[in-house]
Amino acid sequence: MTQPRVPQEHHFHTHDGVALFYRHWPATTQPRRGAVVLLHRPHEHGERMAHLADELDLPDFDVFAWDARGHGRSIAARFEAIEFATAVRDLQTFIDHLAFAHGTPARAIHIVAEGGGAVVAATWAHDHAPRLRGLTLVAPTFESRRLLRRPRAGEASTIAGPAGGAVSRDPRRAADHDADALARQPLDARFLLGLRDAAVRVVADANAIVLPLQLLVAGSDRIARDRPQHLFFDRLGSAHKSRLELPDAAHDALGDRDREAAVQAVRAFVLRLFDATPAEVDLREAHLHGETADESHALATALPLLSPRGLRWMLLRLGIRVGAWSSHGLKLGRETGFDSGATLDHVYRNQAQGRNAIGRRVDRHYLDALGWRAIRTRRLHVEELMRDAMERLGEKHRDIRILDIASGPGRYVLDAVRASPIRTSSILLRDVCEDSGREARALIEERELGHVARFETGDAFDRLGLANLRPRPTLAVASGLYELYPGNEMVRRSLAGVGDAVEDGGYFVYTNQPWHPQLELIARALVSRREHDGEPWVMRRRTQAELDQLVEEAGFKKIAQRIDAHGIFTVSLAIRRE
Repeated sequence: MTQPRVPQEHHFHTHDGVALFYRHWPATTQPRRGAVVLLHRPHEHGERMAHLADELDLPDFDVFAWDARGHGRSIAARFEAIEFATAVRDLQTFIDHLAFAHGTPARAIHIVAEGGGAVVAATWAHDHAPRLRGLTLVAPTFESRRLLRRPRAGEASTIAGPAGGAVSRDPRRAADHDADALARQPLDARFLLGLRDAAVRVVADANAIVLPLQLLVAGSDRIARDRPQHLFFDRLGSAHKSRLELPDAAHDALGDRDREAAVQAVRAFVLRLFDATPAEVDLREAHLHGETADESHALATALPLLSPRGLRWMLLRLGIRVGAWSSHGLKLGRETGFDSGATLDHVYRNQAQGRNAIGRRVDRHYLDALGWRAIRTRRLHVEELMRDAMERLGEKHRDIRILDIASGPGRYVLDAVRASPIRTSSILLRDVCEDSGREARALIEERELGHVARFETGDAFDRLGLANLRPRPTLAVASGLYELYPGNEMVRRSLAGVGDAVEDGGYFVYTNQPWHPQLELIARALVSRREHDGEPWVMRRRTQAELDQLVEEAGFKKIAQRIDAHGIFTVSLAIRRE
């Protein structure tokens, strides 16, 4: 009989310095083919999945299982209020750590995730578009049978985990669960509510996930409802996907009584992916066909004026016109476009302005809209990743020459430079709008950066114009640009110009909008910038996988990413291949 694998115990430091615990079962045969990463359910910990290290019978694979933040032996963060978005970022940091510390890149990793851990994995796959080998989701809790509500002031904000009998039909597993003090840890309600909100978004937009994916549905699940699981699977964009329904299985399908069929199905799926890697889904023509193209076309189609929806949006447009009389932000949006550099600069400053107190109150409400709050988070992430790139260049003793291809006034670029201790050699702000140029020059003077910074009028979609810029930049930025253009032809041309311009080993910071809950409001009520003659602001979302493929085509490799808690805007950092 094969001896059970013995785990090694480790810690890694996640993005905010918190040390998280994980177990590593090294492969017992060589050569090593890859790795399986196990993600446990909320309230539990990695040891509850330790039996799979042997039961999966994959001796030529490393197996890893973490104790997620606030769970098990990851005690450093146990009593903190855990945000769901933090857990998703922790997973990205863990995968990065496995590449650095164990020589296991994402392409050699298959993730097996259970319950709420499967929602973390699915959200990460949706938002970050990782290049994993594959993903198995076991009874994902996209919709819980337990009622959740936001706690009122003064109420306890923690929720205890379920009893073992609700999780598994295996009496021994259920008893071990109830006897394990670390297996029923209470969690902050905000984490579970965040999980629920993310699940709604991921199920609705599952088309964005193109990884090879296996779904195990537990037919006797007392924790998670199965209908959203089937909806998620049917909407998946994956070309290689598999669904297994287990009519009698409880929520802990891989730790349930009679679990052999489920465990063997996971094993077989993993081996298929490593025996013959499925071809990647090509998304570079997604603007011509597919879900986001259909969505954009529907939003661009005018509604009958006297229909209920048509009347609703007409009244909102009228309200915006009235509000623009007193609110500076609404007035600026109507005059220059709600996607203009001037509008974004007003949003970045986040200072309510108006003709009177009512106007300022309207402007405050306008600036507090979800999309604008996400925009401000995007700005912080752009500055963060710019500083990251500057530090990387400084470590390589490279000159820091910054180019923003569509800067508007360039406030975020100048602020990022001022906040960094790394010396910058040059800053070039480019934009097609000369009004932005006047504001940019004033900001350059105000921040006393005239010795390194300048503005010039230029087209971000002129490949030759970008390629011929001298000196060649070592850090390029495209913030809030590609989201405004539905077609990929222009974006590919711009990216090719950026690829031509940036020196080998240089960096590129770019933004994307993979999701927005207010797309129809934007399309039906707001207008685009004035060079489009006040047309409705109709946007086509790009999945993160789509934009990453376009960026890679231009000669870059993504190495880092940030996203806001609502999943609206991403900011990525890529390196120009040498």
